[in-house]
Amino acid sequence: MDENSILAMPFVPLRGIVVYPKLLSHIDIGREKSLAAVDYAMEHDRLLVVSAQVDEEVDDPGFDDVYQCGTLVRIQQLLRLPGGLVRILVDGIDRVQLQGFSEKKNYLEVAAVKVDEIEDDSIEEEALRRVVLKQFSDWLENVRNGEEIREKAKAIEEPGAVADFIVSQLPLRLVVRQQILEMAEVKARLRRVMILLDTEVEIANLESSLNMEVRSKMDQQQKEYYLREKIKAIHRELGDKVDKDTETQELREKIHKMKLPKKIEEPLLKEVDRLDSMPPMMAESAIIRTYLDLALELPWKKETKDRLDLKEAQSVLDEDHYGLKQVKDRIIEYLAVRQLTHSLKGPILCFVGPPGTGKTSIARSIARAMNRKYVRISLGGVRDEAEIRGHRRTYIGAMPGRIISGLKQAGVKNPVFLLDEIDKMTSDMRGDPSAALLEVLDPEQNNSFADHYLDIPFDLSKVFWITTANVVSDIPRPLLDRMEIIEFTSYTEEEKVQIAKQYLVPKQLKENGLKASQARFSEAVLKTIIQGYTRESGVRTLEKTIGAVCRKVGKSILLEEETPLTVSMKNLQTILGPVKYLPTKVNKADEVGIVTGLAWTQVGGEVLETEAVAVKGKGSLLLTGQLGDVMKESAEAGMTYIRRRAGELGLPEDFYSHLDLHIHLPEGAIPKDGPSAGITMATALASALTGKAVRHDVAMTGEITLRGTVLPVGGIKEKVIAAHRAGIKKILLPEENKRDMEDVPQSVKDDVTFVFVHHMDEVLEQALVNS
Repeated sequence: MDENSILAMPFVPLRGIVVYPKLLSHIDIGREKSLAAVDYAMEHDRLLVVSAQVDEEVDDPGFDDVYQCGTLVRIQQLLRLPGGLVRILVDGIDRVQLQGFSEKKNYLEVAAVKVDEIEDDSIEEEALRRVVLKQFSDWLENVRNGEEIREKAKAIEEPGAVADFIVSQLPLRLVVRQQILEMAEVKARLRRVMILLDTEVEIANLESSLNMEVRSKMDQQQKEYYLREKIKAIHRELGDKVDKDTETQELREKIHKMKLPKKIEEPLLKEVDRLDSMPPMMAESAIIRTYLDLALELPWKKETKDRLDLKEAQSVLDEDHYGLKQVKDRIIEYLAVRQLTHSLKGPILCFVGPPGTGKTSIARSIARAMNRKYVRISLGGVRDEAEIRGHRRTYIGAMPGRIISGLKQAGVKNPVFLLDEIDKMTSDMRGDPSAALLEVLDPEQNNSFADHYLDIPFDLSKVFWITTANVVSDIPRPLLDRMEIIEFTSYTEEEKVQIAKQYLVPKQLKENGLKASQARFSEAVLKTIIQGYTRESGVRTLEKTIGAVCRKVGKSILLEEETPLTVSMKNLQTILGPVKYLPTKVNKADEVGIVTGLAWTQVGGEVLETEAVAVKGKGSLLLTGQLGDVMKESAEAGMTYIRRRAGELGLPEDFYSHLDLHIHLPEGAIPKDGPSAGITMATALASALTGKAVRHDVAMTGEITLRGTVLPVGGIKEKVIAAHRAGIKKILLPEENKRDMEDVPQSVKDDVTFVFVHHMDEVLEQALVNS
């Protein structure tokens, strides 16, 4: 081939590869035009021209997208790979200068001119060749298979080919490789290779020393740690300032900006240092990062400003709830003291009362009145101490406790925090959660609450704590001592009517998409729903029943019935079905051995009829109606009192020896217990033994002693309301319960006569009909 003759050859552009003359190279071909060019070459003389692309990203390169200096090659082998790829082994022949492209049917053809090497066969050229080989030999000391490569280099005699071979082995950029290909003068090429080798040998030596330095600190399994240390060491050698990891630097800056106390800041910075010293792929790295994310999201200093306008706060409380005067007064008192002192620890209130009386909902209303955030967690069924205090981070899947999680959710350190159903907690082998709550609710300790996961003291003293319970007796005593008890009593019928009118009906109309004109609830309808379809101390079932009525009306409207359903006394049974609860029936005549007692349950007060009968027998006392131990003991105490007072009652002293006495409380399937039926059962026994009838319009409650003293009992408001509802006109109460009359509604006081008794003799005098 003449030097100036123009070649017309199929052309293949290369990505990231430079092919040199007199060297074998592997090339992977995948583009359609390149595959067609290879196929053409294989069918003819196996000759191709190849040249590297300037930009590897270009899929269909033109003449200006490839370097103008390329290589003429001959295909030695061809291997077809899966996926349509072809791998060819080519032997470089000559450097060529590209003149231009022409489009063939399905491949590119290039016009190229051979570029001859410029040699002068001088001693200088040979000297350069030897120096380059020596430098290359030094560089190969730290290269795998270095000896084999060294022998190949020595076997090449032509100085230009030696330079090309060495460059093909060095880790150089594409641009540098292309520059070597474009150097036709052998001497200049050798000099350039000599400079490149000099730099590479220096880098290799530096790497070797850095490897020694880093490996002394490196864990064999932590390759990433090794690489990071290596980069740092390179920076030190170059004199650059070694910057900390961007992520950890950001964390440090966040911590410093928060201006936390030293006892909090220092542990957090130590965790950041630990994170900085370990590779990201380690499992513990993710644990530390999660921990830091939580710690930085906690409201260490952030708090909301209290609404100190007492009238506005009172207005918000009244807007949300009817009644509950004691609760509302306590909140206003707290805000008043806060305004006067400018500093006050959050109180700890415990709302105790039957279900549905508004304990949980008033807590949200308190938060709104005070302009504070609201957080609620339910403690019902919690039996693991870690639920409160969190798990230590040594455990897999460790999490903070509910208290810290709640504060993170609130985003402030002074929310209204509701611990719902504190009386429903239990304990097992995993610890006692009530004991963990002691620190949370103790004003002397909660300014440095220690969550096991967080492991840094957190100040809970600004939190306004509210707990709820149904029964005081189920709250652990140490917890009870730390709380201020506020009793939620049952609602009277009148209160329920007002709550329904002002709150429940508008709410259910809105939730069910009705207008007030489409479902009008009169007071008579509401009273019927309360008396006949709900039997509860609160208003939860009442709200559900009103919702059910609204849904029925809504369905009727949408179905476009001929006579749309309206809410009226006439339609109530059509909408809700038969009445579920019939009014409690009290005897209309005085009878022997039948006494009206009063009981308290979790759904309010109940009127409980007690029956006693004396029959011939051997002196036994039989008790039926699922009575508990306390109630049985009350009956025995009543019996002992009657035996002691036999003479005054006109009974023979040995009356009990030939009589069996049977006391029964109806609704036998329902368990009953408590001391408050003591005087009721004693009165029933006295009536059965003396034959004197008991007044049918008298009800009673109270505990009895062996000497006949009447002791106070609880649930007076609920019991009195139940008696009034049943039509009772006179109620006998223990004298010491006179203080509880403040809670009884005035409408009930006006309609019922109350007699306060101290001794059982007074009870019998009031209850028995003297013949």
